Amino acid sequence: MLHEKSCGAIVYRKFHGNTEILLIKHINSGHWSFPKGHVEPGETEVETAHREIMEETSIDVIIDPTFRETVTYSPKKDTMKVVVYFLAKAKNVDFVPQEDEIAEIRWVDISYASNILSYENDRTIVSKARNAIKEAY
Repeated sequence: MLHEKSCGAIVYRKFHGNTEILLIKHINSGHWSFPKGHVEPGETEVETAHREIMEETSIDVIIDPTFRETVTYSPKKDTMKVVVYFLAKAKNVDFVPQEDEIAEIRWVDISYASNILSYENDRTIVSKARNAIKEAY
């Protein structure tokens, strides 16, 4: 069994008093999720998440390592993948999609995100992130 690990984050911003999160649509699969990618040798989970968010969106973030949620699934036969998600506050809001991986990027109101996200696991994490953001403000 092959094991893969990726890290990413639920990137958020405050916009006109509302909380918005960044969603990305992957070119290959067409599904909507959060910025994430494979851990490189020698990287911490937080470093991986920060690098992947920058590579996929050009948005710099402040990552909250105290919010850490994991999703485990099998993307293909004989492979188990673990994805670690953090909460990350955007330092800038203008994004640039990574050409070869990202089809589209959107800021969406956190209460609407569940309507766009492709997977139930992601909807569950948004619910937890929403509560964590409320506690921070």
